[in-house]
Amino acid sequence: MIEPTPLQQERLQGIAGYLADDAAAEFDRLIYERIRLGIMSALMVNASLSFGALKELLKTSDGNLSTHARKLEEAKYIGVKKTFENRVPKTVYRLTEKGRRAFERYLNHMEALIKASRGN
Repeated sequence: MIEPTPLQQERLQGIAGYLADDAAAEFDRLIYERIRLGIMSALMVNASLSFGALKELLKTSDGNLSTHARKLEEAKYIGVKKTFENRVPKTVYRLTEKGRRAFERYLNHMEALIKASRGN
């Protein structure tokens, strides 16, 4: 067996630390999926977005967006406001403070994992 160099050992410890974090793993499973990651990312840079705007931005179907948004809503990562405009339903999403913290944590973990993997 070949022993890792000190740099490789440091990278391995960074990756192992990330992978061993049970709380991070749970958050990652919720946020990591492409549509949910897109919803969270879009709401990080916009105070709120309508269902139609998110659907167009993410290039997804009504059902797919609804399903993923519901999962984020159940986790209290996003808030949903439903109204009517000229008898047409309008759904608007916003990121909650809990969602913002979870996404920041997700980004921090991803950055740490990338740095560890690249040896930066």
